[in-house]
Amino acid sequence: MPLIQSIIAIHDSVFSSLERVLSGWFLGLAARLVFAGVLLLYFLNSFATKVGEGFAGFFSIQDGAYFQILPTVMEQYEYSTANIPLFPYDIIVFAGTYTELLLPILIVIGLFTRLAALGMTGFILVQSYVDIALHGADEKTTGALFDRVQDSAISDQRTLWAFVLVYLVIRGAGAISLDGFLSRRRSTAT
Repeated sequence: MPLIQSIIAIHDSVFSSLERVLSGWFLGLAARLVFAGVLLLYFLNSFATKVGEGFAGFFSIQDGAYFQILPTVMEQYEYSTANIPLFPYDIIVFAGTYTELLLPILIVIGLFTRLAALGMTGFILVQSYVDIALHGADEKTTGALFDRVQDSAISDQRTLWAFVLVYLVIRGAGAISLDGFLSRRRSTAT
């Protein structure tokens, strides 16, 4: 029994020390770095497919955005964005397009991280719905949880994306972030 107790004592000592050293900064930073490494360019490239080129193009939503975000609406209005009403469809496309740019940047820099991660989680849920219901993603792409196949683009990958985001919603960006900086600055000002 003393051997087991020694192993438990060493285990507890090592991992409680590790927890103390990393507490408050590491996991939030790691979650944001994982998000940046896996998803930042994915979302920025997707945003770029929805707007024009150059500085002026940045402010010009292209027809492709409507095809990606509202394919059935495009069909309903005979594939002409000029026929699509401002409310609600133009607003939906505008919000979806610029959300895909703004929220990932806020998450990576750690500013308003909890709200940005919550918004990004909602964005991924809507994106998944659009891919399945409106773009007709096949069964292999959609996949299923607990099915022994780990590589479906929607259920498996996006569940892992959401996990990182839910962590950030619950725990925040951590001390090494703009949120952390602003929090420390606010507490020293009072």
